[in-house]
Amino acid sequence: MRETPVVIDGPVGQLEALYLGSDEPRGIALICHPNPVQGGTMLNKVVSTLQRTARDAGLITLRFNYRGVGASAGTHDMGTGEVDDAQAVAAWLRAKHPDLPLTLFGFSFGGFVAASLGGRLEAQGEQLKHLFMVAPAVMRLGDQDPLPEHGALTVIQPETDEVIDPQIVYDWSEQLERPHELLKVAECGHFFHGKLTDLKDLILPRLSN
Repeated sequence: MRETPVVIDGPVGQLEALYLGSDEPRGIALICHPNPVQGGTMLNKVVSTLQRTARDAGLITLRFNYRGVGASAGTHDMGTGEVDDAQAVAAWLRAKHPDLPLTLFGFSFGGFVAASLGGRLEAQGEQLKHLFMVAPAVMRLGDQDPLPEHGALTVIQPETDEVIDPQIVYDWSEQLERPHELLKVAECGHFFHGKLTDLKDLILPRLSN
């Protein structure tokens, strides 16, 4: 099965997205892409790897472009605007599949978006199954962006990340009071060059349980 292009109403206009259904879905997955200012889109190869991994685990998947990216309306906000976009997309996905457990993925800037979204959704009564933060921009998370307190949390950090200082992520993880796991990927840069299979191998068993 191939992903289907869909258009979703966002807070500042249409949002471009790719949706993949499943005959016997085990859940739904929403994937948030990296920083648009640095060329991040839903077609980023790490995002594509996350989508395929979720698909292979039997999840319905949705990835989308934030405002101002691709065919999505509006201009970059680089903050709460992108979380607002993600919230609109999550609501669309939830309306289609009211009973399936939700897993969130975010890569880089998308890690900030997914984490912030998870906190918002939980405050609205949504019970997240899993949140995956991959090479996440944790320095963007402030007190106004509480993480979800329930569901599993997995943080995956390349040890030789040239975009996000790994130590910032390690320190953030150490101070995080809620249960979570931190997975370090040796000899791996921010974009997982040559390591996309390793990334999939880390995630797939955690989706299959």
